[in-house]
Amino acid sequence: MITLFFHLSSFHIMDRRRCKCQRCGMNIAAPIGAQTIICPRCQSVTQLQPPRNNSFANFPTANNNMRPEFPAYPARPRRMSPNVNNNFQPQQFNRPMSPQINNIRPPAVHGRKRAVLCGINYRGHAKSLKGSINDALSMRYFLVEKLGFPIASVIVLTEDEKDPYKYPTKANIRSALRWLVHGCRSGDSLVFHYSGHGAQVRDRDGDEIDGHDESLCPVDYETEGRILDDEINSTIVRPLPPGVILHGIIDTCFSGTFLDLPFVCRINRAGYFKWEDHRIRAYKGTSGGTAFSISACDDHQSSGDTTAFTGVPMGALTYSFIQTLEQETKLTYGRLIMSMQNKIQEAQKGLGLNGANETQEPQLSSSEPFDIYSKLVAI
Repeated sequence: MITLFFHLSSFHIMDRRRCKCQRCGMNIAAPIGAQTIICPRCQSVTQLQPPRNNSFANFPTANNNMRPEFPAYPARPRRMSPNVNNNFQPQQFNRPMSPQINNIRPPAVHGRKRAVLCGINYRGHAKSLKGSINDALSMRYFLVEKLGFPIASVIVLTEDEKDPYKYPTKANIRSALRWLVHGCRSGDSLVFHYSGHGAQVRDRDGDEIDGHDESLCPVDYETEGRILDDEINSTIVRPLPPGVILHGIIDTCFSGTFLDLPFVCRINRAGYFKWEDHRIRAYKGTSGGTAFSISACDDHQSSGDTTAFTGVPMGALTYSFIQTLEQETKLTYGRLIMSMQNKIQEAQKGLGLNGANETQEPQLSSSEPFDIYSKLVAI
């Protein structure tokens, strides 16, 4: 860390201050002296309170997500060492956690559309993220305001949530995933969105082509462990009955087969595609429903936070997914993936990140193969 000191009469210490959108709750960096600001997510106008008469009022805090020195892309790769004994410090929770909290069940609210959105910044860790909570809030706004999801049927798990069952512990994430599919029936549309760290671990049951399971890292993963793709598949994919559609939107490293779906679509730069059959031993399909996974990158690639799109830290996958669906109607899955790839590649080129190590290519997998240029995205 580098600390710089300036003479106060010659320099402004900080020309922006933090505020929050009054409509969608997104954190925004506002110029000092501005009376209003337009939210880059929902485009609503927020009236700003005048700053306090305090010479230190506009200094950034330890949790300031809008640091001007924050690099644009990729800032914090969303990858974790496969070795459990990594460099992370033990998680320091912002509130007391007890066994009773983890046993609290989500509310019994169901609808034809429902979603579980999980964004984890890992505050206090050496490899904390900046944009994962923003991703979850952006996805909630998009699903509720643009796609008509009932707000009561959308569960958001982040470190900022005040309700204890919405803190993104392993137990709470498991409970939310069970809630997502419980009692679903034909015509239901389900969404699971995850933004945070991902990791690979050695495959113990021989059902992975590359010999590694992908895994989700809850906020308490150091003490409670990770959630493997095998468990995610058995919890929200295999129970799907006929007529139910699940979309997994996975913004993390090593996420190409994060839902462990049996078919993976390979698309080259020219748009030609083919389906790979990843069935080896155990059945990883549904009980008659349909599951899609749209992930940030392939199983051997990394993804990261970026400020390249809006100036606010967000996952490249989450931002490009939402923008593509907002900008185009009657969108096919092939067009969605190609458009997302183009948006991410343009951001990388603009920042001079063209090497193989910086490659991030969104991936599509499914419970069944189909023509990606004729099937329309329906969420």
